[in-house]
Amino acid sequence: MEKLRRVLSGQDDEEQGLTAQVLEASSLSYNTRLKWFVICFVSGIFFSVLGTGLLWLPGGIKLFAVFYTFGNLAALASTCFLMGPVKQLKKMFETTRLLATIIMLLCFILTLCAALWWHKKGLALLFCILQFLSMTWYSLSYIPYARDAVIKCCSSLVS
Repeated sequence: MEKLRRVLSGQDDEEQGLTAQVLEASSLSYNTRLKWFVICFVSGIFFSVLGTGLLWLPGGIKLFAVFYTFGNLAALASTCFLMGPVKQLKKMFETTRLLATIIMLLCFILTLCAALWWHKKGLALLFCILQFLSMTWYSLSYIPYARDAVIKCCSSLVS
């Protein structure tokens, strides 16, 4: 109906920008967004737990690194369904979470490099730990005052 209204009012699809066309074509209902969020998030957790289980197999460090990283990427991608990919990317690279985003993405890449190409088990494990910490720090940036509370708690433990 909306398309017919645009054509009758003289507004053709050619007048519409490319971004507007993409957003219109990819708009999902709230229920669909919520379902895909749950599917991606649960599969992310599943792959991370599966990777952790595979760590104890002989030569399982490669499987662990791949599944753990894939699980974190799936969990991160799940939020794209809630807020949209463009808004997600904008929020990821805001100044408040820019450093956490860069470290997190760098850890994803370095984990896979250490496990698959460099064949350094200890380094891959270290990057997975850093991946977990950076993902946690990134996630805390969405909760008001959560980072400040963590810093205050850690500083009181050190003192």
